[in-house]
Amino acid sequence: MIFHETQLANGLQIIGEVNTAAQSVAVGFFVRAGSRDEPAALSGVSHFLEHMAFKGNEKYSADDVNRIFDELGASYNASTSEEVTLFYAAILPEYLPQVFEMLACLITPSVRHDDFDMEKNVILEEIGMYDDQPGFLAYEKCMATHFAGHPLSRSILGSVETVAALTAEQMQQYHDEHYQAGNIVLALAGNMDWDNVLALANQYCANWPAGAMNRPIDEAEPAGGTAVITRETSIQQHVMQMAKGPAAQDELRYAANLLSVIVGDESGSRLFWEIVDPGYAEAAELGYNEYDGSGTYLTYLSCAPEETVTNLERIRVIYDAINREGITQQELEEAKNKVASRIVLSSERPMGRLSSLGNNWVYGQKYRSVADDLNTVKALTLENFRELLDVYPLGQVTTVGVGPRVDL
Repeated sequence: MIFHETQLANGLQIIGEVNTAAQSVAVGFFVRAGSRDEPAALSGVSHFLEHMAFKGNEKYSADDVNRIFDELGASYNASTSEEVTLFYAAILPEYLPQVFEMLACLITPSVRHDDFDMEKNVILEEIGMYDDQPGFLAYEKCMATHFAGHPLSRSILGSVETVAALTAEQMQQYHDEHYQAGNIVLALAGNMDWDNVLALANQYCANWPAGAMNRPIDEAEPAGGTAVITRETSIQQHVMQMAKGPAAQDELRYAANLLSVIVGDESGSRLFWEIVDPGYAEAAELGYNEYDGSGTYLTYLSCAPEETVTNLERIRVIYDAINREGITQQELEEAKNKVASRIVLSSERPMGRLSSLGNNWVYGQKYRSVADDLNTVKALTLENFRELLDVYPLGQVTTVGVGPRVDL
């Protein structure tokens, strides 16, 4: 594999990992704009704009966009997170020019009023649909509670009130401010000709406006708290808990990722063997999420309402033991094998490499090969986990429950 990196005069960063042995190529535009970058009054505009991108521009209609992607056999989509809006596609190498043009079209949509009003109804229905999903609702409320007063507290979907009040003019202004070339990373992985990639980038992206948005990334200091949303019709109680974890730029993030596997993977972890396998709960998991300047440990519990308090105590006991005693060498070796397998299996598809390439560049302006990732995992020691737990112990700083219970 050969890595390339360049930058257009307008600031667009272009990175690519060429693998001529691959049978496909994946391409994505990583826009550094998400819910944390929105003014409170425009909450949800990043996700709404992602939808509007597929409505086309002055050259292509919405029907054209989807038809052309489909005719080329592309696997394509978009996603919005707290910090990045991603537009991507995986295709056969010979169709890269056509797909590249369509993805560039998504970055520069025409926010037509008719399309805007129609899609607004779709977004409002989506908000209602997710509001009926206890797990998602618990996550949204947990983020809002844990990061209260911090930009990461803002909902990706927004609220019925903010989306309903949003205008096409406000969306266009947000687009103009955030979809500047210096705020975007173009990443590719797989079988491609790099000179051809540069030619395409100059053809379709060189005229994009220069500039970039400044995002404050001070580490959040959550006050924590408990919130309960009572849903009498829910059969189970869903609980989300958060505690501080390393940020995306922190070297401790590698240990935090493995710690989440050791403690809370959906199979073979401490939470699995001590809570799920005995039948105390349907799910008990620990995840680790990294952001610009901040990070979280995210605990998820789903169980019978009457078992909630007992299971939360079981989780607390497990966490206290790990904070005090650390992990074992056997747990570390098993987690290394599991994570290494995931890295390798993901890397065998250009689409799997695209995510790693783009995110590493967005957050650290750094290229990491598969070998780099594997070597980092291999080098982790018990001392690294001791250092991690001393700075970022497992805990239950913020707790949110959704279900029949009125308290936790």
